[in-house]
Order: sequence, then structure tokens, then C-alpha cells
Amino acid sequence: MLTPYERLQIARAPKRFYTLDVIERLFEDFTELRGDRRYGDDAAIIAGTATFHKTPVVVIGQQKGRDTKERRMRNFGMPKPEGYRKALRIMKLAEKFRRPILTFIDTPGAYPGIDAEERGQAEAIAYNLREMAKLETPVVVTVIGEGGSGGALGIGVGDRVLMLENAVYSVISPEGCAAILWKDAAQAERAANCLRLTAEDLQRLGIIDRTVAEPVGGAHTDTEESLRLLDSALKENLEFAVSIKSSERVKRRFKKLRELGRWSE
Repeated sequence: MLTPYERLQIARAPKRFYTLDVIERLFEDFTELRGDRRYGDDAAIIAGTATFHKTPVVVIGQQKGRDTKERRMRNFGMPKPEGYRKALRIMKLAEKFRRPILTFIDTPGAYPGIDAEERGQAEAIAYNLREMAKLETPVVVTVIGEGGSGGALGIGVGDRVLMLENAVYSVISPEGCAAILWKDAAQAERAANCLRLTAEDLQRLGIIDRTVAEPVGGAHTDTEESLRLLDSALKENLEFAVSIKSSERVKRRFKKLRELGRWSE
């Protein structure tokens, strides 16, 4: 049985697949769309149209980068406000043309730099949360690696929320939590054990709807098998999301959001 901290290390494995790998292997006819039409483009978020099992869809996800050059270009997968505004712009296009949306979360968190704050980082994320809750098109969210705080939530509201077995999803990174609570980032393992960041914990709490299995040792040990399992889960959950009546979709999504965080003893 892996500990939460061990799962965190697997979620961060350098050879683990990223959003672009998912798009390349599981989708066809992908056309990337760039820019937020207000400030610029953010390479930390990939967005565009594609076909999934013959169904026209929109795909949005965070991309960390493989080498130093790409990681700097993609800001290590930490989106800025223009990234979230780009994502929402593409989601609105999906709604207009009645295309389902599939989002892929993999970020340590939204970029906390001064320039991002000056351009309204918190407002951009909050606006996305509100607008995603109201989208009338089906939305399936999948946490494929790290799901860090508001950086993840900015593209994380959907009809179905999936999470890979060794992915993590929390309000803060274990290092950040340890630095705040114990003034020592070296206490990250202790924090990870307290944060309830694993798929098992989050499914039990009702935060996610389904855990997607990974090969023994993690997705990076057998990418092909991992993507096959993910493909099957996406297909099943997209079909479920599409089957929800339009008149009920927003009501169900809002009800689900309102029930998150309910305390029980």
C-alpha cells in the first residue's frame, strides 16, 4: 500500500505522460487555438478542437514541459490569468457549437508572480469557476498528475471528475502546507499524510467520481497501458455526461458543487 507521499512522487515522475501525450495518443484531428483575446497566449494551457471516438470535442489541459527549455516556456505548468481566460474562451466556443469538453489537470498551482496578480489571477480563476458551473455542454475533468489548489480548479468544474490512481489533488502542495504549519518545507511527507490528497480519499469524500487505475509502479512504467485505461474511462464517462438532459445538466453540476466540503463525524 503506497503512502500519500509516495503517490505524490509518482504523480511528479518526469516520464509520466502529460496533456500533449494524451492528445496525441487518444484524440484525432487536434487543432490548437491560442490567445485570450485580451492580453496574450499562455503556453501552460493547451486548448483546441479534436475528435474523440468520432465525437467532435474540445480539449483543454495544463502542460508542464519535458526539458528545461520547454518547462520555462510553459512556466512549469503554472498558468497565468491569460491561460484561464483562454481556456474559458474555448469553452464558450464549445458551448456555442455544442461540443463536449474534456479537461486535463496537471499543475502544481496557478502562477503566483507579481505580473499574474497584476493581471487578475484570482479573478480569472473565480470567474472560470462560476462560468464552468453554468456551461450547458457536457464537461469531463481528469486529474492526470498534480492538481494544485485554484490552479487546478480553474479548469476543474465538470459533470464527471476522474482522477488517475496515483495522481494527487489538494488545496496546497505538501511543501507549501508544511512551510505554513511547521515553518519547514522538509515536513512535506507529514503534510501529505494530512491533506487527503489521494484518489482513494477524494472519491470517498465525493470530490471525484471515479479513480482510473494505473499499472503497478505508476503510469510512467507503462504509458501505453495507462492511456488505454484512461481512454476507456473517458469514453464511458463522456457517454454518461452526454446522456444527461440539458435541462438537468446545470442543476446537477451546481448541486454537486454545493455538497462539496460537507462536514460529517
